[in-house]
Amino acid sequence: MDKILDFYKQTSSYTDLGLYTDFARRLPDEIRELARLQRMQIIHPAVIWNNLQEIWWDDLDKVPKTSLVYEDDIYPTAISMLSELLRRDNNYSINRKVEDKIHVTCRGEAILLTAILKAKGIPSRVRSGFAEYLKHDGIYYDHWITEYYSDIEKRWISVDADNQWGDSKIDFDLNDIPRNKFMFGANAYLTLRNNKIEKEKIIYQSDPITIGLPAAIRGLFYDFHCLMNDEIILDFVPRYVLEKNFNLTEDELIELEELASLMLDPDTNFNKLNKIWESKLKYRIMSGGLN
Repeated sequence: MDKILDFYKQTSSYTDLGLYTDFARRLPDEIRELARLQRMQIIHPAVIWNNLQEIWWDDLDKVPKTSLVYEDDIYPTAISMLSELLRRDNNYSINRKVEDKIHVTCRGEAILLTAILKAKGIPSRVRSGFAEYLKHDGIYYDHWITEYYSDIEKRWISVDADNQWGDSKIDFDLNDIPRNKFMFGANAYLTLRNNKIEKEKIIYQSDPITIGLPAAIRGLFYDFHCLMNDEIILDFVPRYVLEKNFNLTEDELIELEELASLMLDPDTNFNKLNKIWESKLKYRIMSGGLN
């Protein structure tokens, strides 16, 4: 287990904080305080487009609607997010003005929290999957969270930094998410392949929106890359999948079942997953953005 924990202390090009590492180390150690503090630095762009202003702490009218755009492409890494936040206002506090916040999605939240925990020497990893608790409508929407290893409890603990705004319908602790409340990419893929859920209930809110097995395939690959410390941006999909427009052969779908089955227990299967990472390069040759 020590080898695995050492691996998740390592940073990637997405989670390395460089010259901001010492700054991150000085941030609160208590996870609730840390996650809440981070949430107050960020606006999820969906709050304006989905008319969710009533759940927000700030008056969004202070920010021009044209400014409430997705900035994930501008700040795809933890260091770029933290650098921009401190450029706008070097007082990293819960009192950040709404006009000085950045506008990134759950992926950005998960990467930034993971990066800060890694800076503190805590084994951490980003995870990608689906959550029904986002809208409470029976649909599992794509979502990214953080996992960190508690040396005291000897287990991985899941944290959702993106939803730290006090949704009264969430009846569990977002700083210790029960395993049955978050559907990791592998679980979504295998659940659909075994016909245990209707395809309409798994949605990736990309542009265009992906539903069912294509959505689960996205979640599967995003989570696989996250487990390998490679937290790719939202538009990236393996080239061979995109070229086939997600219409994979049955043999290719079975091949992904084998990957997903290993990902159900990534620690036990850590060496096998690493071997796949090193040998099946088609899983790592991506298309999307400039690729």
